[in-house]
Amino acid sequence: MTTSENRPGAPGDVWLRPGRGRREAPPLSRDRIVEEAVALLDEEGVGRLTMRRLAERLGTGSTTLYWHVSTKDDVLDLALDRIFVEVPVPEADAGHWREAVATLINGWRGALLAHPWSATLLGRPMLGPNVLTRSEYLHATLLAAGFAEPHLTAAAYALSNYVIGSAMMQATWRTGDEQAARRVAGEYLRAHSDRYPTLAAHGPLVGNDWDVSFRLGLDYLLDGIQGSRAPGQQPRS
Repeated sequence: MTTSENRPGAPGDVWLRPGRGRREAPPLSRDRIVEEAVALLDEEGVGRLTMRRLAERLGTGSTTLYWHVSTKDDVLDLALDRIFVEVPVPEADAGHWREAVATLINGWRGALLAHPWSATLLGRPMLGPNVLTRSEYLHATLLAAGFAEPHLTAAAYALSNYVIGSAMMQATWRTGDEQAARRVAGEYLRAHSDRYPTLAAHGPLVGNDWDVSFRLGLDYLLDGIQGSRAPGQQPRS
């Protein structure tokens, strides 16, 4: 049977692989590795992260680095989980679940946008403690607010997909000259306004305030989620 210990490395394996004893560890911590990996990713992106470059930045050799992390996928999984430390977890309050969920989702978006490389990794298995803590909070808040299945899972799924998709789109636009791209797109749409009149006048390629659009979209989504709660369902005390 293939397990995480004897199969080739894959995304998510770092959370399933048993850790090594501390007594054998070289003088370099996993936390230090992850901290430097996040810094490298912030500066240069996923494409520039290699184990050799990471080892050089840490002032160590690849052998020492591989003692703590087995593969590049390990590093990416650990770095992705690390940025979720920046997502605040509100106080649980079933009576004000909308505000609590909105705070969580806005914090999630902020962390993803602060680290644009993260948007390219969000399809990976996310089993790290920081991600799971926030996912648990989201599900528990909706459950305490009176949502039952299948609405509970569907609501959590819709919210997470919304913030991930929004952050991914915004991060992608920011990788280039956003204003120049919008200008070219606007010129094209105006030149073809007979075919795309609505997009030429109102579409997101013409002009878009990311923050306002996200806030309004989240309000629409929460309105729909709130309306899905069955009659008589009340927050748990």
